[in-house]
Amino acid sequence: METMVHTKLPVMEQFYTLQGEGFHQGRAAYFIRLGGCDVGCVWCDVKDSWDAGKHPLQSIDEIVSAAAQYPGRIAIITGGEPLMHNLDALTGALHEAGFQTHIETSGAHPLSGELDWICLSPKKFKFPLPEVVPHANELKVVIYNKSDFEWAEKYAAQVSPECKLFLQPEWSKVNQVTPLIIDYIKEHPQWEFSLQLHKYINVP
Repeated sequence: METMVHTKLPVMEQFYTLQGEGFHQGRAAYFIRLGGCDVGCVWCDVKDSWDAGKHPLQSIDEIVSAAAQYPGRIAIITGGEPLMHNLDALTGALHEAGFQTHIETSGAHPLSGELDWICLSPKKFKFPLPEVVPHANELKVVIYNKSDFEWAEKYAAQVSPECKLFLQPEWSKVNQVTPLIIDYIKEHPQWEFSLQLHKYINVP
């Protein structure tokens, strides 16, 4: 069973598009969305990803070969919660194919793989592991209500000084919380605004 985990992964979808959020917003990237999540955000927009058993297992070679068909060389591993899987083999093969490896994670599971960029998005539904937080290159906190600012500061105090800090409105409440985020960043300029650009330009 251990070998299976390393050589095949449940892939919900994979696609080439622009990164819509955070520090690398607007850059061409190949997304690999893995099935499986035990975090369970109520506002998750990919709930179909939660059950890993619903998604076909693909070999590492199949995943990387599909990615290599496109000219962009950023591969973003997302989910679901991608760290539920051991990512050593996948990230190693992506590096061999010339990719930078990025991950979008809640940090609720141990780190694995050779990762060039770690975007940590902590969730109240299942907290990040303390040992994961200092490794984040980017902290992206989704703002759903006013109490989330305090939540954001809790983790901003735990990441490295070099970590980029982003506040992002939850999409279903974007009109209500965007003015709050703007005012907050003006008062706390160490933060930057992250908007889900892909939802405005209609790309995946």
